Amino acid sequence: MATPRYKRILLKLSGEALAKREGSILDFDFISRVADVLKRCRDEGVEIGVIVGAGNIWRGRQGGGMDRKQADHMGMLATAINALALQDSFRQAGLDAVVMSAVEMRAFADTFTVNDANAALAKGKVVIFACGLGQPFFSTDTAAVLRAAEIDADAVLMAKNIDGIYTADPKKDPGARRYDDVTYKEVLEKELKALDLSATTFCMENDIRCYAFGLSDPDNIYRVVMGEHIGTELHR
Repeated sequence: MATPRYKRILLKLSGEALAKREGSILDFDFISRVADVLKRCRDEGVEIGVIVGAGNIWRGRQGGGMDRKQADHMGMLATAINALALQDSFRQAGLDAVVMSAVEMRAFADTFTVNDANAALAKGKVVIFACGLGQPFFSTDTAAVLRAAEIDADAVLMAKNIDGIYTADPKKDPGARRYDDVTYKEVLEKELKALDLSATTFCMENDIRCYAFGLSDPDNIYRVVMGEHIGTELHR
């Protein structure tokens, strides 16, 4: 019987990944498939943290002429909506899930602290991190890798709309080549579209391992957890 490669993971879900059907904000059929896969991972003994973006609802940069701080605050609130949707689907799949928010909103979620998050994970709960870092100007990528460091995750799993990191945008360049693995130094030097600058630098400085892979098939989450090499491995 196979043994999971990782004891504790931080799964980064983009908001766009939650809206598979055109015109929808949340595709609950797809989210349920993700929940079922995470239940399989949890049944294997894997401890799971999840952080979710808000691109299906609102991104700060969509604010146009808005004050950037205000626009980013709207994005944080949008992640809370996604986190609550995930929590409901996770619970329906048989997972004990808790939402922890970087911004205090006690009517809807627990307020994040490192100690509470680690205690919940140790009890087998799936911890869903909402509202990023609770500060404007920082992306969900940066929040993901910081939370991963805080909970001592073995790896950050970046579930994306494409199946890895490429030498160029594969939608625009048919000659783009996918990396099997790439260092953070290469990401910075070649300006690859992997993580944002702050997140990449943080991973390099703190030796955080990431995997970028496609979420078109949610079973890819389980495959990565069990040690199958798909997508792109990012490392120092």
